[in-house]
Amino acid sequence: MNTQSLTGSWLMALLATTIAAAQPAPPTNVTAVDHERWDNGTRLDVSWDLSLDDETGVAHYQVYLSTEPDGAFERVGRADAGQGMLTVRDLDHEQSYWFEVAAVGADGSASTPVRSAQTATPTRQAFDGYKMWFVLTVAIFCGAVVFFIKIAKGGKPLKIRKIAGLEAVDEAVGRATEMGRSILFIPGILDMNDIQTIAGINILARVSKTAAAYNAKIEVPTSRSLVMTAARETVQNAFLQAGRPDAYNDSLIYYVTDEQFGYVAYVQGMMVREKPAACFYMGAFFAESLILAETGNSIGAIQIAGTAMPAQLPFFVAACDYTLIGEEFFAASAYLSGSPEELGSLKGQDVGKLIVAAEVIGGVGVLSLATIILHFSPQSPLGLALMKAVTFFKDVVLT
Repeated sequence: MNTQSLTGSWLMALLATTIAAAQPAPPTNVTAVDHERWDNGTRLDVSWDLSLDDETGVAHYQVYLSTEPDGAFERVGRADAGQGMLTVRDLDHEQSYWFEVAAVGADGSASTPVRSAQTATPTRQAFDGYKMWFVLTVAIFCGAVVFFIKIAKGGKPLKIRKIAGLEAVDEAVGRATEMGRSILFIPGILDMNDIQTIAGINILARVSKTAAAYNAKIEVPTSRSLVMTAARETVQNAFLQAGRPDAYNDSLIYYVTDEQFGYVAYVQGMMVREKPAACFYMGAFFAESLILAETGNSIGAIQIAGTAMPAQLPFFVAACDYTLIGEEFFAASAYLSGSPEELGSLKGQDVGKLIVAAEVIGGVGVLSLATIILHFSPQSPLGLALMKAVTFFKDVVLT
């Protein structure tokens, strides 16, 4: 029995020695300090002295975090062999943290974790340096807007793509005048705090001015009392600008009800009875979009719709003669007014869209190229550099 016991102890000691020999030497001098760059108090820099086996037996280093010295440590990141620092993100500036770092070999064996000597707390700076790219982007956007406004005010015409639905306003109003029938304008079913309603009211101004010039009757039933007030002022001002203030009739711009389908039922019945020759649907719509558009189509009216509600666009496209899709709807005010400020803003936004599109296409292209290069040559300097550039763009520029 004694011989067997000694043999077992010897085997256990040999096994422990073998396992210890397979483990890489641990790193030393683990420290954590506030991130060296200006930030928003969510980052700490964890550094350590490399393991003695860094060049031969270490594949990477694992970094662990805990808010209590005796609590459970969770993995928060890793650093490749040869790197002695890692920036830990998404921390709380009101919380102190402990860190542990372990060296991990190629076979997955890890050294004993080494803990930081003291806690570290992120510090919130007055300015987040990582947002400098955002400041630069905003400066470019705003600069483009100011630049194009100055060009427009200088008298140089700015080319704006024609929007067929707005070009057809004169045609629709003219048709209503020839047929001796009214024009129906629906500014959506939401209140004035919705941007689509505001865009619809802007288009109402143009339609009303054209109707005043043609001496046509325009009717605007609304589902919100505040929209009714805004529509009355808009139409009255349009008739005044057209030199026909006497033709304005505020009784044709009225409030029906806030209830969605009660409002739609009234408008649908009115359309069937009066058969307006032209129908405009400009604003935010929901399930009523198809009901209104189909009713207008059944009475033979020329229909022009505009909305930014993606789910309702197919119904308008199918049943209306012209449809302003999304951004066309919001650009209508600048398109119709010809105001230098609005046209300049519109062109400046186009510059911003070009920059965003270039960033998306460039990012996808660089990432694809880096992936292809690293697939055939995992240690290619070019592939690694491109991947680092993509990581920087994702983690810094886009955050």
